[in-house]
Amino acid sequence: MMTWLLARKKHVMKYCDLYLKNGFNVMTCAITPWQFFWPLTGSQVVAEQLLSVLESQDRSQQRLIVHGFSVGAYLWGEALVRMNSDLTRYQPLMSNIVGQIWDSAADVTETSKGLPFAMFPKNAFLRSTMEKYVNYHLKTFYEAATQHYLRASQLFHTTPVHAPTVIFVSKNDLIGSFVANEKCKEYWESVGMKVYWQAWEKSRHVSHLMLHRETYLKIFYTFLNDVLNDQQKQAVQMRG
Repeated sequence: MMTWLLARKKHVMKYCDLYLKNGFNVMTCAITPWQFFWPLTGSQVVAEQLLSVLESQDRSQQRLIVHGFSVGAYLWGEALVRMNSDLTRYQPLMSNIVGQIWDSAADVTETSKGLPFAMFPKNAFLRSTMEKYVNYHLKTFYEAATQHYLRASQLFHTTPVHAPTVIFVSKNDLIGSFVANEKCKEYWESVGMKVYWQAWEKSRHVSHLMLHRETYLKIFYTFLNDVLNDQQKQAVQMRG
């Protein structure tokens, strides 16, 4: 599970509990604002560590659900860059991914909005100041940062992992853009991926479970029921 920026543990646990109570093991992964700003020594290192841990598991037993929020989509994009560079090595790992869930996925186009809001949700002045810096950072540090964001975004959109996918999004989300998520949906469906699409007219970034719990859980458990085989369902003791 790849969390949103500066996510509080108690909030992340609400999502972890959906899996834990059904017998899943859960690993969470996150990046800091600094790691995002400087991917070569930050987010790319985290992505390498994530893949290293996943590779170290018993592949004969391992079946993976990838669940990401907001900037977690970017982190997964960095992981996909690495997997795509050595498909022979990572094919067994990719084959073990049976499903993906993307909640409020944020693209590089929303960086200047999403990062300031995550850091200063209640301070408009600091948020505006940070937005100006992010735009400066993107223009000034193309080789050290921006080109890596663009490559990660490209791999997220044209993913080599074709497991069935859920997309949770809302039309009024300025951070997890409806348009960017819809483009992902359209491309993924064009290459044969099964996409479960839920778009609300009005919701809040990474708060869909809280605001639309019944719909969220219905889709979540329907998805798990569809992507897991009978043996896997028995192993995780699904209670949905």
